[in-house]
Amino acid sequence: MGGNVMRDRPRGCDHPVGAHTNGIPVRASATVGARFWLLIEHNGPWASHLPECELPPEIHELLDLAAELGVRAQLIRRPGRRTPISGHRRILVADTTAAVPWIAGGFFRDPRDLDLRSLVRGVVPGSCILVKEPVFLVCTHAKRNACCAREGLPIARVLADAGPGRVWETTHVGGDRYAANLVCLPHGLYYGSMSQAAAIAVANAYRHGEIVLDRYRGRAGIPEPSQAAEHFVRVHTGELSVGGVAVESTRSDGDVTEAFARRGDARFRVVVERTTFTAPCGTSCADTVTTYRLAALEQLRCGSPVLT
Repeated sequence: MGGNVMRDRPRGCDHPVGAHTNGIPVRASATVGARFWLLIEHNGPWASHLPECELPPEIHELLDLAAELGVRAQLIRRPGRRTPISGHRRILVADTTAAVPWIAGGFFRDPRDLDLRSLVRGVVPGSCILVKEPVFLVCTHAKRNACCAREGLPIARVLADAGPGRVWETTHVGGDRYAANLVCLPHGLYYGSMSQAAAIAVANAYRHGEIVLDRYRGRAGIPEPSQAAEHFVRVHTGELSVGGVAVESTRSDGDVTEAFARRGDARFRVVVERTTFTAPCGTSCADTVTTYRLAALEQLRCGSPVLT
């Protein structure tokens, strides 16, 4: 049994069987702390962690400020052949949980000219202009986890072919076990266990303002129970528009969370419970996969539940 399990996983992969092929639950696993984003173009090699990367001192200063302000920092590069950056460097910033999420960018000779404090105030920095097209990030961070590069590189290439100029390879986004990981900005939508066909479907849907529930990890910057509640309301109602479901409030007691969500004029009470997924590889993989199950869902009218 153990030998068969090991053969079911790529060499060097210690994630559960099926982790990279949509065989384990991915819902409600988007990075909670990623509300504000800083994306810095860097074509050179990426160390396992950003502070260890060989970067100009002014870039490290900007990364230090981002950490101080609670901004999610990523290095990015275009898929395919890479050439050293000379002169101005592309930098993007995003606010994923604003009332109207946005992403903006500019080219900087000195990255310290970027007013990062404006970002955390929800204001587009004066040196940036809004980006109208969506931006897609694919984690290919081999030094952090080999699975991210092995699974992510083909996804980045096929998406770049389908949407030139919109796709970036990026450093660790959280959740290596779910590689290939795809993030859609400005809304911060996370997808995991991506196949090439699934990634193209997600990108096409997002360009039209919609979510694909298959392989949808959730929305960055909001708590996991809220991500789970949103997911189950979408499954129940069939609502796929990006802004179609909003979680208005939550109350947690241990592993159980009661949430109230709105879809248009309809309100829902949702109860979700944090639980553990037992991977089919048993003790051969050390990864523990946590997920959320639906305990209750009911539509509310005038404060009273309506059976659905």
